[in-house]
Amino acid sequence: MAGHSKWKQIKRRKAAADARRGAKFTKLIKEITVAARHGGGDPDGNPRLRTAIDNAKAENMPAENIERAIKKGTGELEGIAYEEATYEGYGPGGAAIMIQVTSDNLNRTVASIRHLFSKIGGSLGEPNSVAWLFEKRGQVYLDATRYPEEVAMEAVLDAGAEDMVTVGDQHIVTTQPTTLHAVRDALRASGIEAEQAEIALIPQTTAHVQGKEAEQLLKLMDALEEHDDVSTVFSNFDIDTETLAAVSG
Repeated sequence: MAGHSKWKQIKRRKAAADARRGAKFTKLIKEITVAARHGGGDPDGNPRLRTAIDNAKAENMPAENIERAIKKGTGELEGIAYEEATYEGYGPGGAAIMIQVTSDNLNRTVASIRHLFSKIGGSLGEPNSVAWLFEKRGQVYLDATRYPEEVAMEAVLDAGAEDMVTVGDQHIVTTQPTTLHAVRDALRASGIEAEQAEIALIPQTTAHVQGKEAEQLLKLMDALEEHDDVSTVFSNFDIDTETLAAVSG
């Protein structure tokens, strides 16, 4: 979990500093639209839509924006036809990277992502070139400054989660993909509100990256995260704390 959890911490700090809410809203709206298109507009019967709505609410997205995105997904309102894809590649230092995208033009998107890899250092791989290194899990993120570790751990275990680790100022709760919502609901019932929940790709092995390669890798991860069509990015990198602090600012 090293690379994934460390990267979540970096992005959390950057999001707080940059306040790039407009870009965040755009990605959340895409996810709501696609979820509604594939599973219907009722969040009670569509777990993916429910997760997307919860995450949008956590970012204080207005209710009318959420409702409009749902209606575009179900066809009640005219909207853009988005497609989804997952791309795989290798970053500097040999780190494996998984990129999930939502786009209205996948040819444009993959060309743009390939350019980022070649420009910053790395290569886009073939399907299944690195996917075997990752395992799908549900993850719930809690504010560690708000909920003490002992209190959170007790609630997490009672909720039926697999594990919880504390990284920086965040508790990361791991679940089976099928129990993500049940765990989040149980935590909420015990008085603990999640900051975010997602189905994540968790690396089963890590690649240690240091020095200049670590700097390039984080630059590539940042560029991918900021791409308009990229939904999520996962990697198996492991960077020691000192190097991480030096290159991430």
